[in-house]
Amino acid sequence: NGLTVDPKRRKMTTPLQSTATSPVHLAADSAVGDARFGKPADGWRRALFSVIFESESRLGRLFDLILIAVIVTSVAVVILDSVQAIHLRAGHVFGVLEWVFTGLFTLEYIGRLACVKRPLRYATSFYGVIDLLALLPTFLVALAPEFAYLIDVRILRLLRVFRIFKLSRYSAEYRALVSAVAASRRKITVFVGFVMLVVL
Repeated sequence: NGLTVDPKRRKMTTPLQSTATSPVHLAADSAVGDARFGKPADGWRRALFSVIFESESRLGRLFDLILIAVIVTSVAVVILDSVQAIHLRAGHVFGVLEWVFTGLFTLEYIGRLACVKRPLRYATSFYGVIDLLALLPTFLVALAPEFAYLIDVRILRLLRVFRIFKLSRYSAEYRALVSAVAASRRKITVFVGFVMLVVL
């Protein structure tokens, strides 16, 4: 029936529960991430890697907190700047702040590329692309004003919070949710189709 008995705890556990978020699996996830981009063996690059990519140290946690604050503040500026009345009153202030945020994100992006052994692999990864999109629109608009419609891409900066919160720890729960949705795809399809018919 898919149940196993833990001989030490003498209780029934499922395979999913036994591999959910144990320290062993968390360490394995971290090791996989290190192996993918390449963690330097020593020197300033290793120290920088520990601060930027890991959060076990005090400096690493402080870096994550500061980065969250900068991301949330920059997104708030983007939202406020989209309101015409507020833009007319404080548009110049928002412009200065946007360049400050872009400068900070640029330094962070360069730091991430500098502290990994495989910078190209990081640059082409999902979060590497998100990091690039977080700063690219501002430079494009400055060089070519006709790209102004791309400025709203800056809202993707909010996606970077997911990496900071280490949501990959919940990969087992994510797989369980995906499996449940896949098993119920026919029922979901029928339900969505019925709702669309009603709306139509």
